[in-house]
Amino acid sequence: MRQGMRYAGIAAVAAISLTALGCPKDEAVPPTGGVSAPGKPADAGKRLKISFIVKGTANSFWKTMQAGAEAAGKEDNVDVLFDGPNPEGDIPNQISLVETQVTNKVDGLVLAATDANSLIKPVQEAVKKGIPVVMVDSGINDKDTPSCYIATDNVKGGELAADNLAKSIGEKGKVALLSMLKGAASSDQRDEGFLAGLKKYPNITLVATQYTQNKVETAVEQTNNILTANPDLAGIFSTSEANGVGAGNALKQRKLNAKIKLIAFDTSKEEVADLADGTILALMVQDPYQMGYKGVKTVEKAIKKEAIGEKVLDSGLKIVTKANMNDPDILKLLPPK
Repeated sequence: MRQGMRYAGIAAVAAISLTALGCPKDEAVPPTGGVSAPGKPADAGKRLKISFIVKGTANSFWKTMQAGAEAAGKEDNVDVLFDGPNPEGDIPNQISLVETQVTNKVDGLVLAATDANSLIKPVQEAVKKGIPVVMVDSGINDKDTPSCYIATDNVKGGELAADNLAKSIGEKGKVALLSMLKGAASSDQRDEGFLAGLKKYPNITLVATQYTQNKVETAVEQTNNILTANPDLAGIFSTSEANGVGAGNALKQRKLNAKIKLIAFDTSKEEVADLADGTILALMVQDPYQMGYKGVKTVEKAIKKEAIGEKVLDSGLKIVTKANMNDPDILKLLPPK
C-alpha cells in the first residue's frame, strides 16, 4: 500500500479538484441576472428563521455542516434551526420534521433529502406556502422547485474511487461496494459513478453490493460476511463515513488491513487515523462546512427575492492519501488533531 508506484497512481488522479458551477457567488450578483427563487420579501428588521434539516445528526459530516450553517447564521443575525431524523435515514421522520417547520412558518428551508422521491411533495408544499427551499448534499427528483442544489459531484466521486481502487490492485481482482441508503440521491449517485468507473477495467469483478443504512455496526457485519464469502477479495469502496469506519474495523479485526485496499468517503477522526496507519488507502473528502454555510447564505437570498446565480453548485471534492494528508489545503478539510 505504501509503495511509491501505487501512491504515484493515486496522486495522478488526486490532482482533480472539482470546481463550482453556480448558486452562491462571492461577488455581488446583478439583480437582473441568475435565478430568482419563490418566497415572500423579508420584513425589514425581522430576524429570519431558517430550518436546516439533514439526514441525521450523529455523524461528523453533519456536525461539520451544522457548524458551517450556524457560522453563516451568526454572521447575518439569522436563527438556524438545525435538525435531522433519528435514526439517520428515517424517511417518515424527516418528512414530519419538514412538515412541522412549514407549519411553524419558518422563512426558509435547507434540506438534505433522505429519499429523492419521498421528499418531493413536502418540498413542493413548502414552496407553495412561500417558503423557499435549498437542497444540500442529497437532492430530490424535481429540479425545478428548489431554488438551488449544493452538493458534491457524487457521480464523479464514485468514478474517481473506482479509478484509484483499480490502480491500487493492479487493475484486476475482486472488489466490493458498501453503499448507504438506496433511494438517497448522494448514495445512488456514488454507486452509479463507481459502477461506471469499473466498466473501464474488464479484469475487475464486483462480487458484492451491500446497503448499511449508514450504520457502523452494520458495515462491520456486512464486511465480515463479504470477506467470508470472498477470501480472495482485493478491494472495498465504502461510500460514507460509517461505512469507512465499519469496513476498516472489520479489516483490522481480521488483520487484513495490510492486504485489502479500502477507499472511503468522508473524514471522521477514525477514518483519518485509519488513513495514517494504512488501513484506508484514500479518502474522498467533501466540504460539508461549505455546504452548510452556502446553504444558509443562498436561502437568505431566496427569501429576500435576490438573484442567486445558477441552480447547481458543485461544492468540491479532494482525494486524500497518506502522502498528501498533511498538505495545508488538505488539513483545512480534516478534523483537528
